[in-house]
Amino acid sequence: MSKKKKLSLKKASERGLVIGLVRRIMAENGRAFVGQYALAIVCLVLVAACTAFLAWIMRDVIDKIFVERNQTAIAWLSLAVFVTFAVRGIATYGQGVILARIGNNIVARYQRRLFAHLTELSVDFFGENRSAHLAARINQNVSGIRDTLNLTVTSIARDLLSLIFLVGVMVFQDPLLSLIALVAGPPVAIMIGKLARKLRVATRQAIDLNARVLGSMQEVAQGIAVVKAFTMEEALRARIETLILAAEERSNRIAVITERTSPVTEIVAGLAIAGVIAYSGYRAIVYGYSPGAMFAFITALLLAYDPARRLAKLQVQLERALVNAQMIYEILDLKPRQADGPNAAALAVSTGEIEFRDVRFSYYAGEPVLKGLSFVAPAGRTTALIGASGGGKSTVVALLQRFYDVEGGAILVDGQDIRDVTKRSLRSSIAYVPQQPTLFEGTIRENIRLGRPDATDAQIEEAARLAQADEFIRAQPLGYDTPLGENGASLSGGQRQRLSIARALVRDAPILLLDEATSALDTRSETLVQAALDEAMKNRTVIVVAHRLSTIVGADQILVVDGGQIVERGTHGELVGRPNGLYARFYGLQMHGQPAAEAIARTVHG
Repeated sequence: MSKKKKLSLKKASERGLVIGLVRRIMAENGRAFVGQYALAIVCLVLVAACTAFLAWIMRDVIDKIFVERNQTAIAWLSLAVFVTFAVRGIATYGQGVILARIGNNIVARYQRRLFAHLTELSVDFFGENRSAHLAARINQNVSGIRDTLNLTVTSIARDLLSLIFLVGVMVFQDPLLSLIALVAGPPVAIMIGKLARKLRVATRQAIDLNARVLGSMQEVAQGIAVVKAFTMEEALRARIETLILAAEERSNRIAVITERTSPVTEIVAGLAIAGVIAYSGYRAIVYGYSPGAMFAFITALLLAYDPARRLAKLQVQLERALVNAQMIYEILDLKPRQADGPNAAALAVSTGEIEFRDVRFSYYAGEPVLKGLSFVAPAGRTTALIGASGGGKSTVVALLQRFYDVEGGAILVDGQDIRDVTKRSLRSSIAYVPQQPTLFEGTIRENIRLGRPDATDAQIEEAARLAQADEFIRAQPLGYDTPLGENGASLSGGQRQRLSIARALVRDAPILLLDEATSALDTRSETLVQAALDEAMKNRTVIVVAHRLSTIVGADQILVVDGGQIVERGTHGELVGRPNGLYARFYGLQMHGQPAAEAIARTVHG
């Protein structure tokens, strides 16, 4: 296949994608706003008609007033011009307000869609995409749908109609001069088409770079304590300076491409208008053509220049809007990797027994984390997992909540494969306390209530008391109604963790997952929270991931995980009684004051 043919096919494919994208935007939004767009179009048609009428009436203004010196015409022509401007002003206001409201509504609709879709995407999506970069990119892209629709409507209903009406006035006044004036159209259109293709690539690059700049700034704001503690300011400034320079270069490139239309358009239009003025002036002087007709023609020509210029830039502007819209749809079209099956039913929890049956899983191909892991967590009992970091303990917790799907084997709750039930029903039956507590924008009360939206204030405060959080909450300036800073930055690690535990307790779920839930607590807080957790564990199926053996000595069964498999199981007493066992060695090291992480690493691998 020749290079020319390949280029032609590529252009055709790009045109097809653009047309398909515009159709999709229209299909998703056109019906919802058809009444408002109709009203806006009426206003835009009035603007176009008034503009054309002003050019039309110039013939009578010149001939009736200045040539014939008709005094009666002064009043009605002046009134007609005033009314025309008034109608055009009101119509311009109306279409501006209507289109702004439609645009704002569209942005809000897509923000809601994006947020809802993002919450449905799998955990691995957020592991593969930096959250700050993602948020910054969405913030830039979300206006693309609005701009595409508004540009299309205003260009057709205002600019194109204005141009058609004004060209109609020109043709009526003088067909030959109209032909001379319209010669400028084809070369400008060809040039715009070439520029638009270049702009598409540059715009996408600029969006990505700007998103990285904004994302980096957000990350620095979130981790400012670490930045200052490690004197990272200069290194981070140098890094972001590189990004900013690259983003600036892309933005300059876009400006060059976008504005390249201006000199060509101005020069070609200038030649056409100058030619019309010269020729029409010559005919008026030599052959005595009506000055009113010539003036009306030139007025129409000059008024037509502005909508023609906007239409000339339409493809360039539309390309930028469509790039943003396409990037929004790239996210909206992503399918959750852990989607509910077509026949998924709600999970029915009777006792809460959990079984891992020969489970195999890996985050990356060729690097298995779980290698045929099997165990049963009895209903209403506590099962503890210990082992070296990276051994698969936290993976067990993630798989049970179906953040990822197993590659082999099965996970069952009361005999039901969790792949055959809805994710919502599964996760509604689980309360989870992660190692790193996460708090959200809002008050302390609102953060705890996220565990169960229908919880009463009394239930929230009871959960806080059980989590040993009530005392410090009431010491806050507004108590339970105290707004939290970003991720609860004004609270200590232990306080944040106790709020996280309170959120889990208020959920009152039959299954409780604790992923090193006391790791951020000091000795006093750990003692208080452990007492609360002991109470919360009663009559629930509990899986605890822990490094501190003091928190799991009372577990009904302890599983030692090594290399993605269970290598030991039993109660604390049984495992300690095995002098050569991993658990016994780990327990001995920890009881001699060895730090937990170091002790378990030395035990399992030494």
